[in-house]
Amino acid sequence: MNTSRLVPVILPTPGDVGHHVAASIAQAVDAAVRRGDTFVLGCPSGRSPAPVLAHLAREVAVRDLDLRGLRVVMMDEYVVPDGAGGFAAVDPEESHSCRGFALREIVAPLNRAAGPGRGLDAAQVWIADPADPSAFEDVLTRLGGIDLFLLATGASDGHVAFNPPGSAHDSRTRIIELAQTTRADNVNTFPAFGSLDRVPTHGITVGVGTILGHSRRAVMVAHGPDKARSVDRIVHAAGYDPAWPATVVVECREPSLILDQAAAARLPLAS
Repeated sequence: MNTSRLVPVILPTPGDVGHHVAASIAQAVDAAVRRGDTFVLGCPSGRSPAPVLAHLAREVAVRDLDLRGLRVVMMDEYVVPDGAGGFAAVDPEESHSCRGFALREIVAPLNRAAGPGRGLDAAQVWIADPADPSAFEDVLTRLGGIDLFLLATGASDGHVAFNPPGSAHDSRTRIIELAQTTRADNVNTFPAFGSLDRVPTHGITVGVGTILGHSRRAVMVAHGPDKARSVDRIVHAAGYDPAWPATVVVECREPSLILDQAAAARLPLAS
């Protein structure tokens, strides 16, 4: 029996998912700008947000949006040993860098769409500092929280950001050892890795409690047949299940689950 309060929206293709979510984000950004407010968008990197970001750039151009009030918060980043007993973020030039993803796949196309003097710069992109992970919670508070957190789910283990199975409900921004299942998923997300042994073993990530505590609205997107198992777990969750961290969306304020037909394949309503 489905006891979740989430009723998924099922659309035919990943492109339809991207258009649906991007239009919603653009409308919210536009409304904030017209009020003279900032708008804080939380975002993952990788395959899941790609259709949304592609369509968001089109929405910016069509709506003639001014993005100077937009702030982007990235969920996580790969880290490597810094040689002094701590960790440092990977080089943004690396294809798997989340900061690099933000600059290449979010800032650059949105700025092209917005036009000169109406875009956002690197200072409007926020990501946790491996030297002081807990300070990110204060950053999010100063930003006024996250107006819309775009979420994605791991295919094999339901990780959200880098939170592995077993993550506590009240977990906060921290450096963690990445689950082997998460690292295996990331070989598919970033083909340049080539093999599992090239995927970093650690990352810095917002926690489950960070997502719950700082987001006003959460939109989880999933597309492709490899996400069908995870979607089934999320839709049938009555609340947060630490064995499948992506179920956090069920407890978020104003949650949505937007799927393509392939990701919804296991759901009775998709048949």
